[in-house]
Amino acid sequence: MEAVFYLLCAHMNVLTGIMGTGNNQLTNPFGIARDPSLGTLYIADQSNHRVMSYLAGASSGTVAAGDNGQGINNTQLNYPVGVYFDSSSNSLIIANTGANNIVRWVIGASSWTLVAGSIFGLSGNTTALLNYPVGVILDFMGNVYVADRNNHRIQFFLAGQSTGTKIAGQTKAVFYVLYAHMSVLTGIMGTGNNQLTNPFGIARDPSLGTLYIADQSNHRVMSFLAGASSGTVAAGDNGQGINNTQLNYPVGVYFDSSSNSLIIANTGANNIVRWMIGASSWTVVAGSIFGLSGNTTTLLNYPVGVILDFMGNVYVADRNNHRIQFFLAGQSTGTTIAGQTSISGNNPTLLNNPYSMVLDAQLNLYVADTYNHRVQKFMHC
Repeated sequence: MEAVFYLLCAHMNVLTGIMGTGNNQLTNPFGIARDPSLGTLYIADQSNHRVMSYLAGASSGTVAAGDNGQGINNTQLNYPVGVYFDSSSNSLIIANTGANNIVRWVIGASSWTLVAGSIFGLSGNTTALLNYPVGVILDFMGNVYVADRNNHRIQFFLAGQSTGTKIAGQTKAVFYVLYAHMSVLTGIMGTGNNQLTNPFGIARDPSLGTLYIADQSNHRVMSFLAGASSGTVAAGDNGQGINNTQLNYPVGVYFDSSSNSLIIANTGANNIVRWMIGASSWTVVAGSIFGLSGNTTTLLNYPVGVILDFMGNVYVADRNNHRIQFFLAGQSTGTTIAGQTSISGNNPTLLNNPYSMVLDAQLNLYVADTYNHRVQKFMHC
């Protein structure tokens, strides 16, 4: 049928292979970013302390940042995990995790400038420090959001500011911009509305600026209005479980603007669910409504990542089945478009614990094939 046109082809392009330090190799890659105008792919090559750049279609890359050994000086990176491409400044914003900071590396430069955290690699929980930051995104105004993992909080930095104050956001201006130098969205590990426990996935409503955070160990997704330091529950928070008012260790979250809903990788329940904003329960998108794991076309096993394309089709990183599953919009039976079900390996047709994914404008899919130390490109046809 016509919809098959939107499936990915059965072949792939291995961007990098055996673990190593060469320009066609990666070691424990994690974050992926893409320059939408050129198609260049940027990969946080974590254990090589660098970010690699791959031109569209290339299987060998060049160093975009780091590769000067592990360290804290401004020519080095230290276990970078997250990476974001800022088109407005043609630069990479890097979660320089092992150095407890966020840095900006302009494309073509030989060193970074500090965005947030300690220039000396110090960790801490003050408004000017970070502790094991793992994720970073920017809004259209250049403001910076950081997943500050070991402080169990999300930090916000106004563009150009590296320190600030903790605010609650009580004026109308907060609706339009995040008002003050920095707002600590959440702090000490816990279950309160200003707390998170092991936060993981982050999604954002681009029209309102609302931030959604998968609060993994609290079995919920929290919503933070722009500028707020306390959030509200957007999904879950009814204990760990498998009924449709509960979540179970959610890892991934995606905001679907077309339906004003959250698509959640409900990892511990082995399913993908849709939670409408303002609703009190979910509907199942993929996987078992009863939380069962499996490797059939209708089951998942520890799904960790989920994204949608512009047609509403769903892509799932089905981690423990070592595959990427594709679900046509509205369908609960999937097709394996990458990897082979329940078989891990390192040849070009196999995956080993796939984690994160990104689509380009042509619907080519890039997969962080984590335990194979590579990123795979799957061509759309």
